[in-house]
Amino acid sequence: MRRVVIIGGGLGGLFTGALLSKEGYHVVVLEKNRVAGGGLQTFVRHGVRFETGMHILGGMREGGSIWRICRYLGIENIRQRAVDADCMDSITYLRQDKTYRVPEGREAFTSYFCEAFPHEATAIRAYVNALYDLAEEVDMFWLRRGKNYLFTHSEQFLWSADELISYYIKDRKLQDVLAYMSPMYGGVKGHTPAYIHALINVLYINGSSRFVGGSQQLADALTEVIRSHGGEVMTGAEVTDLHVNDHRVERIDFRWDDKGKETQTLSVGSADVISAIHPATLIPMCTEGSFPKAYRQRIAQIPNTYSAFTLYILFKENSFPYINHTCYAQEDYGMIWNIGEYEEESWPHGWMYMTPPVFDTPEASPSFSRKMIINCLMPFSVVEPWIHTTVGHRGEAYRTWKEKHIQKILDKMERLYPGFRGKIEYVEASSPLTIRDYYHQPEGALYGVRKDCKNMMLSQIPIYTKVRNLFLTGQNINLHGICGVPLTAINTAEAIVGENTIIDKLNEI
Repeated sequence: MRRVVIIGGGLGGLFTGALLSKEGYHVVVLEKNRVAGGGLQTFVRHGVRFETGMHILGGMREGGSIWRICRYLGIENIRQRAVDADCMDSITYLRQDKTYRVPEGREAFTSYFCEAFPHEATAIRAYVNALYDLAEEVDMFWLRRGKNYLFTHSEQFLWSADELISYYIKDRKLQDVLAYMSPMYGGVKGHTPAYIHALINVLYINGSSRFVGGSQQLADALTEVIRSHGGEVMTGAEVTDLHVNDHRVERIDFRWDDKGKETQTLSVGSADVISAIHPATLIPMCTEGSFPKAYRQRIAQIPNTYSAFTLYILFKENSFPYINHTCYAQEDYGMIWNIGEYEEESWPHGWMYMTPPVFDTPEASPSFSRKMIINCLMPFSVVEPWIHTTVGHRGEAYRTWKEKHIQKILDKMERLYPGFRGKIEYVEASSPLTIRDYYHQPEGALYGVRKDCKNMMLSQIPIYTKVRNLFLTGQNINLHGICGVPLTAINTAEAIVGENTIIDKLNEI
């Protein structure tokens, strides 16, 4: 059997490893944390399980692209629950006390906004058509054979997302509303490409769902695929050095918890190596001179996406209703492209909150929820005073800062739900430092490197590297999230097994 060693056991590393295992490769995954999964990891407080990163699923319903990949791997029965069809998302503007309840489905989505903004009805239909047209240009999104070269696409493909919206829509309020998903892809005005905006919107308009019982189940299922085919997922295995000679990785050094953190050496031999970690983290691990200076400089210059401050709330019994959709809230119109910015007095301008489901079907669901996750965007620069600290050792000033920001968010929620604080039994918070330290993302980047339509050559990182047996995968390549990472995993796996090998098999079953 040919061998593949994968550095990083997050979503990208596990999907790539599972696909290669299915193709007959002996896969070894080296994961720094004690639990594999990356953003799929969960934690338990007071007997309740909370997800840390993967909250909303697109393409996972039967027939969807990600569901088809899972079916190919034999793990399509992941427990999930569809959001309400008549309201997949709600968007509330506090100053106007106005809430939009957005339905799923292309026609329902279009009709809803045509009714809400009748003077823009013709433009809305043209805009939604444009979203789907742009998504059609990406063959991999639909698991089709094709060549995804950036410069063979339409002119609008590389417009900025806000430029695409304003081209069709003139009403300023509607422009803001239609950009409400931008925090889902690290949207930055004037920079985020229109094709990313289109893919994310189409993905969720076509139907979204949420994990039942936590996202760790997907990581566990992918791990089992690898192990059932004779592979290994080694947790607590922190890679420290990749020894490169004559443009090939020859051996990998790692510290492994199971051996008392003593340095272990893995001989690569004829195996291929795949990095699923941030490229800026990978390069210093490699023998000096492994990559050309121009490549190193380019990786160092790519901006990262913003980070987040997140609350994990445990409610008192029967105190807060279960909501079967994702909720977005903003202070006012015109702020959507500034939500990732930080001003201490007014932060947060916008946030997302949800009550994760416990049961698969509406019939089994309780009327009340026991937990809520509130996600607020935040730049990493806010936590710079503590960048040299480690988990559990950040000091009293950090705890005070953290508590202050917890209260800021709860103040906002009180305006939405008077008496909100009185319903809380327990609250936990994570900051950009948490994302940096647990996910090993430079600057706590929520979505990895930032794609920039003004300089696509800078922000496009190829799967192939100058080290002949070293390939890249994960959210920093192509697209992030539950959609982009598995699709990139196919690209990376096919770089080893042959172009369209997996795509053709996916379309045969």
